Amino acid sequence: MRRLLQFHPTSLIIAVVLIGAAWFYKKHFALPEDQAGFPGYFTFLVAGALLPAVSFFPVARRFINWRALSLTLFFMLLVSLLWEATLAVPYNWWNFQHRQMTGLFIGAWSRLPIEEVCVWIAVTYATAVVFEVVKVWLASERSAREALLGKRAGS
Repeated sequence: MRRLLQFHPTSLIIAVVLIGAAWFYKKHFALPEDQAGFPGYFTFLVAGALLPAVSFFPVARRFINWRALSLTLFFMLLVSLLWEATLAVPYNWWNFQHRQMTGLFIGAWSRLPIEEVCVWIAVTYATAVVFEVVKVWLASERSAREALLGKRAGS
């Protein structure tokens, strides 16, 4: 790899479409009491998951074990949703600011916001991308600047 930092426009387009769709859903299809505000939590999740992809996905995709990532994602979702849906939300150990939510809730799971499902997908995906890029950088034995941006033209 000459440089690790490579722009991936598809990830940026997906991020913009997801945030736009969440805002559109909140303003037009959510219940009237959930239409106020902006889906800030979903926007944060999308940015947190796709910012590493916008910057590093062309490099990381060659090294990610997609089957292992899928299995990890499945178990992360299983454990976290069991926790959220059976303990945290029903016992009101914490709750959510509805003005910051998209307005899409899972009724069978004590009205768990869809963002809680997305958070574990976002974390697992972003972690895999960042891990693979750091692994490639460390294996290259170059400085962070040189690995990320490539060699200078004069050197």
